[in-house]
Amino acid sequence: MPSANRTTIALAVTDGMLHFELALAYEVFGADLTDLIAPWYEVVLCGPNAVRVGRFRLEPDHGLDRLPHADTVIVPGWADVDEAPPADLVDAVRAAHEAGARIASLCTGAFVLAEAGLLDGRRATTHWAHTDVLAARFPQVEVDPDVLYVDNGSVLTSAGKAAAMDLCLHLVRLDHGSAAANTVARRLVVPPHRSGGQAQFVPAPVPTRNDHPLTELFPWVLERLDQPLTVEDLARRARMSSRTLTRHFHAATGTTPLQWLLTQRIRRAQELLETTSHSIDTIAASTGMGTATTLRRHFNRTLGVPPDTYRRTFHATRSDTP
Repeated sequence: MPSANRTTIALAVTDGMLHFELALAYEVFGADLTDLIAPWYEVVLCGPNAVRVGRFRLEPDHGLDRLPHADTVIVPGWADVDEAPPADLVDAVRAAHEAGARIASLCTGAFVLAEAGLLDGRRATTHWAHTDVLAARFPQVEVDPDVLYVDNGSVLTSAGKAAAMDLCLHLVRLDHGSAAANTVARRLVVPPHRSGGQAQFVPAPVPTRNDHPLTELFPWVLERLDQPLTVEDLARRARMSSRTLTRHFHAATGTTPLQWLLTQRIRRAQELLETTSHSIDTIAASTGMGTATTLRRHFNRTLGVPPDTYRRTFHATRSDTP
């Protein structure tokens, strides 16, 4: 029976899984971070005997019958969406959901969840190249091809590759708060937050080169969130025009400089609300919002709750030191 604090993560594997999504999930949840975040996750690999994932042969820790005893079950990408996933995997995932486990699919793992009936009447996503197939095969599923991930509470789905990382960090954020998710993101050298509603496909890939024009800008901005930064300030720092900055920014993040900046201010406010007893006015100043009124307006519009309610929900349930 799943526990209340969602500490056990079961990775469901079988022949035909995509190794990238499996490795990504293990890297997020399987690293020993108990010295920083406690209690951290216990990760178990569940599958039918030895399985082949890509070119690798894996020996699972447990059989698929272990899935109903996990708090969260993660189903990595499924390589051949033209083939139905194994019935024993589908049955085990369905049984885990019925037992109360939270189920999350990465990339084309959504086809397993759909086959199990867990997406019926729900909004879901998968890799953009396969959303049409998912929608045609499972018409009872509301397929959204334009988002990174979808959170339905007990059932979550993500788009492909990098979006799978976004969903994994989202789960950490739900379980342990923004500060913990940002700690994991920093360790993995990835952006701390991209909202699930962000478009999953942009004309150019997210740059990873060290010589990219914005490589040094992002950390510079994050160190100055308490300041009233403008697009002109960012452009001046990046040594380019505002128009060129906006073009590079959209290619790198899928959004505008100001929207990205606002998102980072909101995330920093979440961290301070979770980990300190600072007043709303102090947090507003620390995040560059200026006034408590401005912070409350943006916070409520972004997260759906006022900062005071957010603090009562998350600060009181954590052992962070003010």
